Amino acid sequence: MLKIQFALRACSLGWILVAASELGICAIFLGDDAEVLIHDLQGRFPQSNFIGGDQALEALMVKVVDFIEAPAMGLDLPLDIRGSAFQQKVWQALREIPAGETASYSDIAKKIGAPKAFRAVAQACAANALAVVIPCHRVVKSDGAISGYRWGVQRKITLLAREALKP
Repeated sequence: MLKIQFALRACSLGWILVAASELGICAIFLGDDAEVLIHDLQGRFPQSNFIGGDQALEALMVKVVDFIEAPAMGLDLPLDIRGSAFQQKVWQALREIPAGETASYSDIAKKIGAPKAFRAVAQACAANALAVVIPCHRVVKSDGAISGYRWGVQRKITLLAREALKP
């Protein structure tokens, strides 16, 4: 049975949940309701043993929250990224988009060698369990318009605005 530690706290974007397995952070969820985030975590990792976070996880939480507030500082965390091979390709391409820049779903599809798979790219973005670390908020429509975001469009707008502020 997978053991997952998790911690919750309020931040400028609402509630944040950070969860980690023995391999690294496996989930960062954002939302308006802490109970919903816990329920989402349990749904994402069924058959897991959930325990409260320790000091090490709390330190990782602080890093994530600090990054949300000041994204120019960068973020380097141990990660446990779980997904299909296609999702892994998409998520790696997203991690290569520099802070303050955006790419379209079509751009990402081309980058991973599947130029017609822009809808599948959008689905991979929606399946991302690592908010801000895998920056699906940096993906926009082909015309540059802001589109949906698993954690809420207003959070996406806020994150993009913060990233646009260069130090």
